[in-house]
Amino acid sequence: MSQVDRPSMPPGYGLKPPSEGHGLLSWDFLRTRMEEAHNYWLVTTSANGLPHAAPVWGLWHRDAFYFSTDPSSRKGRNIALGRQVVVHLESGDEVAIVEGRPERVQENELLDQLDALYFRKYAFHLKGTPTYRVLPAKAFAWLEADFTGSATRWRLRA
Repeated sequence: MSQVDRPSMPPGYGLKPPSEGHGLLSWDFLRTRMEEAHNYWLVTTSANGLPHAAPVWGLWHRDAFYFSTDPSSRKGRNIALGRQVVVHLESGDEVAIVEGRPERVQENELLDQLDALYFRKYAFHLKGTPTYRVLPAKAFAWLEADFTGSATRWRLRA
């Protein structure tokens, strides 16, 4: 991990110092939530700057998020613009958010691994569908019950 700290928020949010409340959450907290989730929300941006949020199935594997979408779909067209995306879970109680730039997965061995994992999780094959990887540039997590004492930000890559 590059840097772990509290997110930058206005004073009115009342974030506690990292040593108070639950303290800074571990990367394992985020990893576990991402691995165990069934549905994820993917947020892309159009050429006009319009956000597009859509639920997707996906995998958290080797500290990256993987999903598939047709390149001609709205998500696919937005991804082709090369902009960052946001991936987050359904829960507002145990929050996990990842920001990063998606890239098409081309490695056959990795695609085979992902297909097996995806089939185990969803009883559906990825094989033959365009698959993307989001390497986290930033990630956020917190517990709603202790937001001010658990909000955590990871800055991983530029």
